[in-house]
This record gives sequence, C-alpha cells and structure tokens, in this order.
Amino acid sequence: MSTLSAASSILQELERTLEAVKPGEIDALTHRITEADKIFVAGAGRSGLMMRAFAMRLMHMGFRAYVVGETVTPGIAEGDLLLIGSGSGETKTLATMAAKAQSIGAVVGVVTIVPESTLGAAASSRVTIPAVTKDSTSGASSQPMGTLFEQSLLLLLDTIVLNLMQQQELQGTAMYTNHANLE
Repeated sequence: MSTLSAASSILQELERTLEAVKPGEIDALTHRITEADKIFVAGAGRSGLMMRAFAMRLMHMGFRAYVVGETVTPGIAEGDLLLIGSGSGETKTLATMAAKAQSIGAVVGVVTIVPESTLGAAASSRVTIPAVTKDSTSGASSQPMGTLFEQSLLLLLDTIVLNLMQQQELQGTAMYTNHANLE
C-alpha cells in the first residue's frame, strides 16, 4: 500500500468512526465540562497522551484543568469532573480512580469503545467511540491495536474544544494569553 493510499484509508476510517458518535453524548460531556469547578483527565498509554493534549487546550481556554498523576495536580473534590479516556473501559487503575472520585462526590465522565464496561457503567457522562479495542481480533480497522480509538479520541476532544470556544466566543488568538512562554 502506498503512503497516500494508507493515509486515505486512515482518514476514511476516522470519518466513518466519528460520524457514528452520537452528537447528544458530545453535547452532554461538553456541558459537564462547563459545569465543573476543576477538570481532571486520565488515561493509560496512548489514550492518556490524548487526554493530556485535551487538558492543555482546556487550560489555554481558561479552565482549571489537570492531568492525574502530575506533581502539581491538586486533590479532586465535589463539583469537579474526572474525565477518563479508555478504549476497553476496563483499565484497573482508571476504574480505581473513578471509584475514588465518586466517593468524594466528583462527577465521572468517560470516552470509551465499550459503554457497558466497568468505567462506562460507573460514569454519569459517557461518549462511545465505535472503534476496536487494542486486543480485538476483528478486522474492523486496518490500523494496529487501539490506534483508531486513540486517533478518534483526539479528534473528538478537539471537537469539544471547538464547541467550547464557540460557546465562550473565543478566538484562537485569545488563547495565547495562557500559552507557555518559557519555551
């Protein structure tokens, strides 16, 4: 397969996958984000990297957003949101985090492939991305492991960023006031 046809195949997979996400789920999660005092994001592996990128954009927009596990991340409290990205929805460390957040009174949101998973069932707000899990043996994606979910997760979270920017009437240039300047 040529480079161009491989890229075209990936784009087609992403388009099919994201078109199948329910807009109401995205809207509900966007609303949860705007209601939260602080937003905490978590994920493992590549999904975790996508969540970190989302936290950065939230911070650029002026939200109090944190990545779970960082040294400067404060404690979660009632009125906060823990947003987890997990393809399988079964990552034990993330399920433990969700249970702890709920016991404190925080809201749990999840973006996952499997809404009936442990994390999906625990979340009060969930977005389902109809991709394949990393250990799936089905041929639903030409890409390896959880790649389609991870790419879709980043694009879905960027869609939420655009929705939030529109709600707040923010232009991209306004976000530079919170951009790193010690680089």
